[in-house]
Amino acid sequence: MPKRVLQGTVVSNATDKTVVVRVERRFTHPLLKKTVRRSKKYHAHDEANTAQIGDAVSIEECAPKSKTKRWSLVPQA
Repeated sequence: MPKRVLQGTVVSNATDKTVVVRVERRFTHPLLKKTVRRSKKYHAHDEANTAQIGDAVSIEECAPKSKTKRWSLVPQA
């Protein structure tokens, strides 16, 4: 089964080797037929501490690294 990959924006990099990424999804409301935006924050592992606040990054799911981290940064090519 392939790993899920999400795109988002870094909102915090205060902790060591960890970034908080906000992932936004858009969908049409079933009754109102209006486009709705919802976002969720994920804690992701950043081994080299390279991501800065405001960066657009991709994250992929991985084995649990800590109590809250189940995602890791995808290295940019």
